Amino acid sequence: MKISTKGRYALRLMLDLAEHNTGEFITLKDISVRQEISVKYLEQIVIQLSKAGMLKSLRGSQGGYRLAKNPAEYTVGTILRTTEGNLAPVTCLETEKNECPRASGCETLDFWKGLSKVIADYVDSTTLDELRQSCKEQVTYEI
Repeated sequence: MKISTKGRYALRLMLDLAEHNTGEFITLKDISVRQEISVKYLEQIVIQLSKAGMLKSLRGSQGGYRLAKNPAEYTVGTILRTTEGNLAPVTCLETEKNECPRASGCETLDFWKGLSKVIADYVDSTTLDELRQSCKEQVTYEI
């Protein structure tokens, strides 16, 4: 499993919105400047996140985006699954029912299931708020 640029940028975008979460709408241009990501690419990402109900948007001169919920209500796993799809490390675990013809005798299946569980547990146990706090602490220590 490899997280694509879209997944990484979606997490950065959501983190930026969490860091600047004043209730006001934030323009993609502002996020683009801070995150050094093109507005065009951010537009693609916010469409997915908005459809998933993660963002609120407002058109017009005072428009932009803001989080639909509190940063503590978003997990990294939810954000990544929205942009990346399933986070399974192997194809045979991407669906509820394992369709692999070798599944019943696969000697490595338990290993892949374990790895998948570790990944899911990790990304689902970290909230956007915790990530934001962690980033603040790192910046504080560097000064």
